[in-house]
Amino acid sequence: MTSAIRSTESPAYVSPEKSRARKAALGSFVGAVVDWYDFLLYGIVAALIFNAEFFPNISPAMGTLAAFGTFGVGFLFRPLGGFVFGHYGDRLGRKRMLVLTVMMMGLSTALIGLLPTFASIGWWAPVLLVLLRAIQGFAVGGEWGGAALMAVESAPEKKKAFYSSGVQVGYGVGLILATGIVSILTSTLDNDAFKAWGWRIPFVFSVVLVLIGLWVRSSMEESKEFVEKVEKTHHRARLPIFDALRENPKAFLLIIALRLAELFTMYIVTAFALSYSTSNLGMPRQFFLNIGLLVGAVSIVTIPLFALAADRFGRRRVYITGAVIGMLSAVPFFLALDARSTLWIVVFAVMLANVAHDMVVSVQQPMFTELFGTEFRYSGAGVGYQVASVVGGGFTPFIAVALVSMAGGSWHPVAAYLAIGCLLSVLVAWKMKTR
Repeated sequence: MTSAIRSTESPAYVSPEKSRARKAALGSFVGAVVDWYDFLLYGIVAALIFNAEFFPNISPAMGTLAAFGTFGVGFLFRPLGGFVFGHYGDRLGRKRMLVLTVMMMGLSTALIGLLPTFASIGWWAPVLLVLLRAIQGFAVGGEWGGAALMAVESAPEKKKAFYSSGVQVGYGVGLILATGIVSILTSTLDNDAFKAWGWRIPFVFSVVLVLIGLWVRSSMEESKEFVEKVEKTHHRARLPIFDALRENPKAFLLIIALRLAELFTMYIVTAFALSYSTSNLGMPRQFFLNIGLLVGAVSIVTIPLFALAADRFGRRRVYITGAVIGMLSAVPFFLALDARSTLWIVVFAVMLANVAHDMVVSVQQPMFTELFGTEFRYSGAGVGYQVASVVGGGFTPFIAVALVSMAGGSWHPVAAYLAIGCLLSVLVAWKMKTR
């Protein structure tokens, strides 16, 4: 008996609760890496390849719009994925759904890498591309809600932001992998080889990441709060999404508004600016690919640090600070672009993507999921999060390209678009009650 007591008091002892929390955090992180690698890879390649290979019979500007339009299709299907996976996640458990999302995401990405181009099968090529992009969106639509819940519901009470921050760190690692592989290929292959077959390699590589993700997630335990609240009480909502709407209908609008600062800052830096700088300013594409690598690498450190600060000083305080920084950095970022000042472009890209964006996302997991009850939290938070992705994220590069086109090449409307989105997020967060 004495030895057993000593063993539990030893520094090496890890309680079952802490072990569950760590496994949930790791599983959420690894799955997020897989899903975001797949999802972001599409945006990077769309800016470089898809306009010419899948939409060659239209003008370059319209081809870019079409390529970013298919990028946005994935976002349109994210709410449907959030609804379906959320429904069954609230009724059957979080873990089962997270295994399915990783498999579906990885396989659809690998198939994009094997897809014939317009030159081979005509208009069937963009049709199949849109179909696979829709499947990607459906899968990632169920990912965030489940991954966030697994981490938040299993985390210690006063460390929920930190333990769930891996969901967002997975975004940064996925961005590094996607941007890094494309960067290596573009620097080692000539332009013709990359366009002909090199761009396919990163998509097919997704199969390896899927196998890793499935291996890690198989060791996860079911969410602690789900087990205690639902499995032990045998109370399962028949239609969880309707219960979520009935309990807190304003939560969906809050989530949409609170995600604007996150979505505008990241997608304008990583997707739109890559296309704008190469097409309108004649800058080398490798420069913004390198910025993507930098942003992803820095986020691995900044997101957990901001999450620790949020657990200690308050989520809303950290969130508002980040959104204000995003608003104030909008015009300087585009001034730096217009001046082609590499130093200041890097500085303000980091301000937007690693300070503003990372402060905002570091608190989202507990902030959004705790708006709903445990029995319908996967559906409520998941659908709300993905609807916001459509409104504020999926068509941001498309809208930005269209604004530049309508303004005769000027960046001013895009800077205003970014700043106003961040301002709306600040105002909504300011009026929210502090938890």
